[in-house]
Amino acid sequence: MSKKPEELRSHRWYGAHNLRAFGHRSRTAQMGFDRSDYAGKPVIGILNTWSEINPCHTHFKQRVEEVKRGIWQAGGFPIELPAISLSEPFQKPSTMMYRNFLAMEAEELLRSHPVDGAVLMGGCDKTTPALVMGATSMGLPFIFMPAGPMLRGNWRGEVLGSGSDTWKYWDALRAGKISEADWQEIEEGIARSPGHCMTMGTASTMTSAAEALGLTLPGASSIPAADSAHPRMATQTGKRIVDMVWEDLRPDQILTPAAFDNAIVTVLALGGSTNAVIHLIAMARRAGVPLTLDRFDVLARRTPLLADLRPAGRFLMEDFYYAGGLRALLARIPHLLSLDCLTVNARSLGENLAGAESFNEEVIRPVGKPLLACDGIAVLRGNLAPDGAVIKPGAAQAALLRHTGPAVVFDSRADLAARIDDPDLPVTAESVLVLRNAGPLGAPGMPEWGQLPIPKKLLEQGVRDMVRVSDSRMSGTSYGACILHVAPESFVGGPLALVRDGDLIELDVSARSLNVLIDDAEMARRRAAWQRPAPHHGRGYGRLFETHVTQANDGCDFDFLEAGAPTVEPDIY
Repeated sequence: MSKKPEELRSHRWYGAHNLRAFGHRSRTAQMGFDRSDYAGKPVIGILNTWSEINPCHTHFKQRVEEVKRGIWQAGGFPIELPAISLSEPFQKPSTMMYRNFLAMEAEELLRSHPVDGAVLMGGCDKTTPALVMGATSMGLPFIFMPAGPMLRGNWRGEVLGSGSDTWKYWDALRAGKISEADWQEIEEGIARSPGHCMTMGTASTMTSAAEALGLTLPGASSIPAADSAHPRMATQTGKRIVDMVWEDLRPDQILTPAAFDNAIVTVLALGGSTNAVIHLIAMARRAGVPLTLDRFDVLARRTPLLADLRPAGRFLMEDFYYAGGLRALLARIPHLLSLDCLTVNARSLGENLAGAESFNEEVIRPVGKPLLACDGIAVLRGNLAPDGAVIKPGAAQAALLRHTGPAVVFDSRADLAARIDDPDLPVTAESVLVLRNAGPLGAPGMPEWGQLPIPKKLLEQGVRDMVRVSDSRMSGTSYGACILHVAPESFVGGPLALVRDGDLIELDVSARSLNVLIDDAEMARRRAAWQRPAPHHGRGYGRLFETHVTQANDGCDFDFLEAGAPTVEPDIY
């Protein structure tokens, strides 16, 4: 132990001989605990994002008890601190709007209570970055415990993947290829257990990124929620955080620029969600690492896609785990990683990968047989996205990666819903669908609207992909030639606000370019006539969000929450 009991942060609450400490001890006794339960022991805050409206975390009631068991066994004192759940399927307009809310809550829960270290329980999309952002800003030792993916879905012997097959069969229903009865059967078979999406969506992307950053136990992110290895991992997580407190192993020792490079390479090798771009930028800047979009593009040009996982590939997270999981994948690409990066178990990333191997080369491919040689994510720039936009080339039809077509513009999600299936909509397969006012401020909250639906009349003709451009995001389980996160967004006067029906939009992924083919003079005329819309919120959290959120290329964090002078410790006397 490098830290003495009287040096524990919680000692300020419990160890003094004064009236205030008397109150802390007497109230702890009121909850049924004896002094021997906590005196001189690390107090571990367990931030639990369980709720009855979050299906991804339904098992957290049990997992928190298993985390506590590990803490008790290691000589710590666990306290469960419920935090906002951020239920991806249910929370509107978007959990992205509330990511920063959970980040603030996580930071302040840890700061305001007698906590020496923390276990962060998350997994559903935004919970991972939010918890890590908040705990990083607080600076105490912490370890992340991922929720784990759910089991494979099933329909009439067909394997179903969350999100990806939802969009696929919804298009099939709209095109008349399946019946309403079929659709209901799919609805009842696609989600079969606790856990988050089992495709390589945002949830598995971000938990895998957290592991690559060194914030979880080795292999933790790949374990299915229903597998018995998962509760064992939870207990081991509880044990390990107690030692981390004694060792004073803090996030600033782990979250280095090299660690974030490791996380980006991991996302790219997995075919991970484009949402990781926004989240990793925000997480890095909380750690004082000035990560930008350009770094993603640099690393994308040399990182192969090796995980054959939906939506870019064929398999699901359960298959990935039994093929060897994330450790096996990373062991394929040691030349692309900084193996000396420290992790939460006090070992290096390289030490944690020792002995890992793939047991199924269809699921985790050799470097010589990648799904894609490079460009898992591409960063685009041009007069339509001067501050950048992103696309996932592997999820698009190859013929669309270089394309010029006339714009069909929708001013809002409501406008899109009202007109997309109109038989008279002037659209062809060569058109470029444009959705604006769907960004951080425009929606607000930057919902996952970026996978614009294919117009029904084109679905009936067999069209399954088109170029689509928006300032919104899309689910990591989505697919298609979708250009996302266009910055600056249209709501603040970005060039997307000036596009009109019929304007030619030119995409060239290999050149990393996205342009609208109108001259500067015409762009200036349109800009002079543009008027900024009124804000959506006049009060409450919405007002706070709209006043302080940054653009997508800067991580959509609040401008006052990025790394800066540390917040002072509370006066407890």
